[in-house]
Amino acid sequence: MSSRADGAVLSYLGLRRAVGVIGILLPFVLVTGDLALGGDGLQDSISRYYYSPMRDVFVGSLCAVGVFLFCYRYERPDNRLANITGTAAIAVALLPTRPDGAATTAATVVGYLHLAAATVFFAGLAWFCLVLFTRGGSGTRSKAARNLVYRVCGATIVTCLVLAALDAALVPDAVAERFHTLFWLEAVAILAFGVAWFVKGDTILKDPPTQDPAPVI
Repeated sequence: MSSRADGAVLSYLGLRRAVGVIGILLPFVLVTGDLALGGDGLQDSISRYYYSPMRDVFVGSLCAVGVFLFCYRYERPDNRLANITGTAAIAVALLPTRPDGAATTAATVVGYLHLAAATVFFAGLAWFCLVLFTRGGSGTRSKAARNLVYRVCGATIVTCLVLAALDAALVPDAVAERFHTLFWLEAVAILAFGVAWFVKGDTILKDPPTQDPAPVI
C-alpha cells in the first residue's frame, strides 16, 4: 500500500476514534461542565443542555458527528443512510427541544422536529452498529470479538430507544424529572455509540498486522 493510501487509512481511523471519543465523553463532559459553570448538572435529557451553559459543547459535538457521517463513504445505499443520520445529528443540535414552561407554537413545532430528528439519529446509529459494522463475516478472532461489541452496542441503542418511548408514554412527568430517566437512557445510547466507533477505529481488538492490510471499510 502506498504511503498516501496509508495516510488516508490512518486519517480515517483517526476520525473514527475521534467520533468514538465524542460519544464516550459527551454525557460526562456535559454534566461536569454544567456543574462547574453553575448549572444544575443533571438535566432531564441530553437535549436540555441546549439551554444550559454547555450549549456550545452540545451543539458542536453533534455537528462534528454529523459532518463526519456526511464524509463516511461506503456503498451507495449506505452512503444515503449515513447522510440521513448525519443530517439528523445536525438537526438535533440546531433545532432545540421544547423549552420548559409555556412554549410558543413555533417552539412547539421545532420541538417535535427535534424529537423526530433524534429518533432518526439514534436509529441510524443502531443501523451502523448492527448492519454496516458487522459486515465481512468473522474470519478472525478479533473480528468476531468486534462484531460482538457492535451487536451489543446496537442492541443497547435500540433498547434505549424503546425504553425512551415507554418512558414518555407511561412514566409520570414528575417521576421522569426526579430520576432523569430520559437523560440516563440517552446517555447510555450515546455511550454505546461511542464505544462502537472507538472499536471501529482499530483502537482495541485489532487484527494482527499483515504485509498487505485490507482497505478500511
